[in-house]
Amino acid sequence: MTSSTNKLQEVYNQLGFLSALPVLNQTQLREAKHAFSELEEEFGEEYTQYSLHNVHLQYPWVRDLTQHPQTIQVVKAILGPDVILLDSRFICKYPTLKPDAQDNEGGRNDELPYVAWHQDMRYWGIAGGPVLSVWLALDDSLQENGALQLIPGSHCAGMLPHRQATRPGNMLSVNQEIPEELLQTDDAVFCPLLAGQMSIHDGLLVHASDANTSQRRRCGLVIRYVPTCAHPTQDPDRPRKFAATMLACGLDRFNNFSDKTT
Repeated sequence: MTSSTNKLQEVYNQLGFLSALPVLNQTQLREAKHAFSELEEEFGEEYTQYSLHNVHLQYPWVRDLTQHPQTIQVVKAILGPDVILLDSRFICKYPTLKPDAQDNEGGRNDELPYVAWHQDMRYWGIAGGPVLSVWLALDDSLQENGALQLIPGSHCAGMLPHRQATRPGNMLSVNQEIPEELLQTDDAVFCPLLAGQMSIHDGLLVHASDANTSQRRRCGLVIRYVPTCAHPTQDPDRPRKFAATMLACGLDRFNNFSDKTT
């Protein structure tokens, strides 16, 4: 294990995330943005905002993004040599305010799409190993267009209670949130990225993102990875099927996802 790998692990274990990691070169970024624009033309922005789920099974260029050498190198440094690609989803926050609306007091931001404070592990039903989430930026991700916000070190507190979100516009499919009175939101930091960069965070790290109040799209590919020793939990009240898992690197000696639905 190299000193750089040790340093990545040390920082990640302490903070629960790493940010501004370079992945795509300019040619790769241009090709990915062009391919995504074709999906926008085919399906429309209402669909591509959140419904392009696990399309790495359908489009080779998306699968290539999930297995990009720069991404896999970092993922292996955190999770070890044997890793499964669990899930992927494009998330886009499109400009929703007209230019003149930005000058209005408040701007009705309370009705715009946002992501509430939450932990990914709340939804995944995975045990036996951590979940690592990647945000691979196709666009610059900045505070004004709804960049990721994180609470450093919050993964160390374990799973926190979630409730139904009270504010409209939450993009989480189950519409849940962690009550702010349980969080140290004053400690939250923004996680800005340039297009082609990625951030990674632990499945227990508390995070959120505000509405896009700019005139610029914020689009990224979210990819979830787990070590091969991880396995789905059995929850009769919320059965989960992982239909899109693939071996990202190494060997799968456990076959915990071998009964996936295809």
